Amino acid sequence: MTYSPTVRRRRLSAALLRAREATGLTADAAAKQLGWPASKVTRIERNEWRRPTVSDVTDMLDVYGVTDEDIRKVLTTLARQARERGWWEGEHKVELGGSLVEFETEAWKILVFQALLIPGLLQTAEYARAVFKGGRVLDEAAIDRHVQARLARQRVLERDQPPSLWAVIDEAALVKHVGGPAVMRDQLKRLVEMATRPNIDIQVLPNAVGAHASMTGSFTILSYATPDDPDLVYIEVGSRGDLYIESPEEVNRYTHKYDHVRASAISADASVVYLQDMIRELDKQLT
Repeated sequence: MTYSPTVRRRRLSAALLRAREATGLTADAAAKQLGWPASKVTRIERNEWRRPTVSDVTDMLDVYGVTDEDIRKVLTTLARQARERGWWEGEHKVELGGSLVEFETEAWKILVFQALLIPGLLQTAEYARAVFKGGRVLDEAAIDRHVQARLARQRVLERDQPPSLWAVIDEAALVKHVGGPAVMRDQLKRLVEMATRPNIDIQVLPNAVGAHASMTGSFTILSYATPDDPDLVYIEVGSRGDLYIESPEEVNRYTHKYDHVRASAISADASVVYLQDMIRELDKQLT
């Protein structure tokens, strides 16, 4: 499986924090023993470093009295992996931006609620093109690059052990004819097709439900196979940048919110029927 340097760095930071706390040393005391500026240990533990060095990690392990060779090997390997570049830092670096793709790369489970759009991992090329074109800030060449980047991001669902994806989509996103009826029909067909995969569940949240648990907007919860990589919440906030929530209390709050939204939606099987009915209606419009 392709790994994410971002996830590995996050895991390494957490492990080094635990190692220091096990010694009873404060961050300032540890930095003093290491001969570092007082803030360096804190920045590492907060994952505010871009490219960890193996020498820094081994120095910290020495000060913390970590002598187990297996543990040292695991953590120095994480340091090396965290220094590498993810696939998204190549031709699609500008278009993908942010860290969502970095966290998706190693995710074991992805829970998505979308209020106004089809989730990016499930979009067709033409639907994505219409979304980017609707922003009215990109020229055709830039739109092409963004579409190709979105399709590249979707490859996470094609890996040998793809993540479990559960998407709850508000009906508002389904009735909005992004790109026109033909583009929307093909997009709905893609949803039906993807819903047949064993690792993908799609639920529709009908307008008839009225107010629900996430009237404030869309969000994504990403979970990982190891407890060393805690869950996090991603919220897209547009021009102000993306928001990542890692506080266990806040993640738990969003998990409960997602459970309520999912309970308000119609079942996965009924949602496929619902989508098929919508496709038939669009077929009538197009004939």
